[in-house]
Amino acid sequence: MDSKSAPESSTIHDAETIPPSSQTQFEAYAPVEQPSLWKVFKSQVATKEGWWGDFDWKVMCLPSFFIKEKRSTPFWGLNSRLPLGLALVMGFQHSLAMVSGVVTPILIMTGSGATSLNLEMADQQYLLSAALICSAILSLIQITRFKIWRTGYYLGTGLLSVVGPNFASIPAASAVIKNMYSSGYCPTNVLDDGTVQNLPCPQAWGAILGTSMVCSFFEIGMSFLPPKTIRRLFPPIVSGTTILLIGCSVISTALQDWAGGSGACSARPAAGLYSLCPSTEAPHALPWGSPQFLGLGFLVFATIVLIENLGSPFMKSSQIVIGLIVGLIVAAACGYVDHSTIDTAPPITFLWVKTFKITVYGPAIIPFLIVYLDNMLESIGDITASCDVSGVEVEGEPFQRRIQGGLLADGVNSFLAACMTISPLVTFAQNNGVVAMTRCANRIAGYCCCFFIFIYGVFGKISSVFLAIPSPVLGGMNAFLFASVTVSGIRILAYLEWTRRDRFIVTCSLALGLGVTLVPSWFTHVFSYSGDNEALQGFLSAIETIVDTGYCIGSLMAIFLNLVVPAEWGPETMKELEAKERQERDEIRDGFIHNSVNEEHPLEELTTNTAATGRTAEP
Repeated sequence: MDSKSAPESSTIHDAETIPPSSQTQFEAYAPVEQPSLWKVFKSQVATKEGWWGDFDWKVMCLPSFFIKEKRSTPFWGLNSRLPLGLALVMGFQHSLAMVSGVVTPILIMTGSGATSLNLEMADQQYLLSAALICSAILSLIQITRFKIWRTGYYLGTGLLSVVGPNFASIPAASAVIKNMYSSGYCPTNVLDDGTVQNLPCPQAWGAILGTSMVCSFFEIGMSFLPPKTIRRLFPPIVSGTTILLIGCSVISTALQDWAGGSGACSARPAAGLYSLCPSTEAPHALPWGSPQFLGLGFLVFATIVLIENLGSPFMKSSQIVIGLIVGLIVAAACGYVDHSTIDTAPPITFLWVKTFKITVYGPAIIPFLIVYLDNMLESIGDITASCDVSGVEVEGEPFQRRIQGGLLADGVNSFLAACMTISPLVTFAQNNGVVAMTRCANRIAGYCCCFFIFIYGVFGKISSVFLAIPSPVLGGMNAFLFASVTVSGIRILAYLEWTRRDRFIVTCSLALGLGVTLVPSWFTHVFSYSGDNEALQGFLSAIETIVDTGYCIGSLMAIFLNLVVPAEWGPETMKELEAKERQERDEIRDGFIHNSVNEEHPLEELTTNTAATGRTAEP
């Protein structure tokens, strides 16, 4: 074949090389002399090839309309020798792709509002830094992968799998925190204008951490089951419904922040501390829903859309952070940023600088068990996608071991994260998009990503920047992030065959899940017990927390119906029913049959078909 007509193939960098065909069989498979460590080090550090390789930076850094000829970039496998400079750049890109996902759950759960902990600024600064440090350290377990001694089980995936706080923790924690304030577990204060002010509640964070520790053993135990068994117990109809409801549950918080804040100022009191957002003491405070706030959030959202359409692959994989930076720059120029949070932040911090008393809050156990169920289902999908973009097996025994190791690592990491004062962790999906764009699945890039995330957390001034970002800027970013969670659930449900059984289960689950999300107080007045029996009070609070949490009751309904509704409505049965419905809609006019699609057939055909089948035709 002519070399010009041969298709261009991309370079694949892997640990093994194919011997040239010109060699003899003995020469091809003879032992190859390994270079010394000094030569390897010198070739990596002292040469351009060792720093940058043959990577085409135009493909990554220029917008697509500037590139006339599209060339395929080389693929870097899991264990291939990655140039040092390229490893640092790829790791930095991965860190930008995931940093917003790491800090967002912590910002929402510990911030101000009726369903947040309203922690002091110093506590929030510490928790943001701890989340980044924790994600960096525990991601190393997933990336490295360890074999458990004298067993066939693994800890970790061995892929470029980075972990961070799970978004499913937000609605669970919000429901639990709301219950804590209403039951008196967390302190409140009534202002002169009658507004109820939720005071900082650090003991609630300790209760969430303790409950997370206990519930993490559920995922650890389930990780030893075969992945096929887990998928049989929790099929896509359950996972898709759960993830869809999680996205719907948290997106309202993003819209409230977009308009000015999700705290007491969202009620627009006529006077008092919260008559303006975020408070009357904040710089450039305005009433909730002001056009200026909406414009700031829209700027972030529009920047994300613009980058998706015009940006380079490098920018697209970091579009959320870039949108956040653009919004922050404009907000700072217009005087919306409170610099005191950055000025008072410690230059350097680490884990356990602040601690929280660990307790177990009974009403939070079932909601957090569902959080860990979502962790498992989400991890299976993310690990499968990671295997696909990394060029490794997506079926068979090696794939099953990666799934098992990933689930076990998520459970262990979540337990360790609670010990490190952070909410449950899950394998992130953002990095799969970066791997697909850059064609770099190398684990060295993952280690570099962990290094950058660790630096973001250790230097307190960097993490405190996220606290200085105005709520409308965060709202514009979170609206996109939370909607993407909802879309992930819709995507999973799209793979269903949508039989009558599927439609019935999803309908019942969404009826309760979406209904409770829109009207979260519908079950508030069912129980009116006010006695001294703490056990009974805790039991009733647990029921109220479950029923008042949309994704919680919706996922429980999906699990229950999936187990009890018989699988009798298959695709063939549905086709027969639809054909029967069409036949019932047929009309006989002027000696012809007029069916539902306005086709005309002679009446003799009906007589012939009736005689052949032995059925009686109804007029």
